[in-house]
Amino acid sequence: MIRVLLADDQRLVRAAFAMLVESADDMEVVGQAGTGREAVELARSARADLVVMDIRMPEMDGIEATRLIAADEDLAGVKVLVLTTYDTDDHVVEALRAGASGFLVKDTRPAELLTAIRTVAAGDSLLSPGPTARLIARVLSARSVPDASPARGPDCLSVRERQVLALVARGLTNTEIAESLGLSPLTAKTHVSRIMGKLDARDRAQLVIIAYESGLVTPGDLRVTEPDGG
Repeated sequence: MIRVLLADDQRLVRAAFAMLVESADDMEVVGQAGTGREAVELARSARADLVVMDIRMPEMDGIEATRLIAADEDLAGVKVLVLTTYDTDDHVVEALRAGASGFLVKDTRPAELLTAIRTVAAGDSLLSPGPTARLIARVLSARSVPDASPARGPDCLSVRERQVLALVARGLTNTEIAESLGLSPLTAKTHVSRIMGKLDARDRAQLVIIAYESGLVTPGDLRVTEPDGG
């Protein structure tokens, strides 16, 4: 069973999501939070596997709540799926940087929400990678200077690993990466896992951000740039 915590300041929204989640045979709702602070506390006490997190909440917003959950070693296995009203919400990028594993808009179809929960809970972190990559590219391209540089950049990666990272940033799945580079899916998956370890990235969402913020991928045209001596 996937243990789901619902965090949204609107009771009706939480109730609707709770009914949907409980209708699935492989999920259960273990708590509901109306504020970001409650979400962090319940994530610790209810031992949820995944938090469906609204970004805009009182007391503490979903971004800070996500950051606290991601930074807590006792909650290392807890995934966060962010909900937003618009798929152009700039705050989504901050939530992904804070440790969220993906995002959905609130008007998504019920079946898609359940699929998203299963996908993120299974560790396939970046949900809907194409839209996510485009959103990150749009937000970062609008900034003359990034908010923050990644702790570790792709200079530490091999040429092949930089190629894989660039394709992750474009939203390709492991299977698509394998086909693009003439690799086996297992080899592509191994490359992605190794890249996450080298860059201290929590999941694929953070890999996308690192790729854009480091300049490996140019937001305007997805051009890949490789450091000298690669």
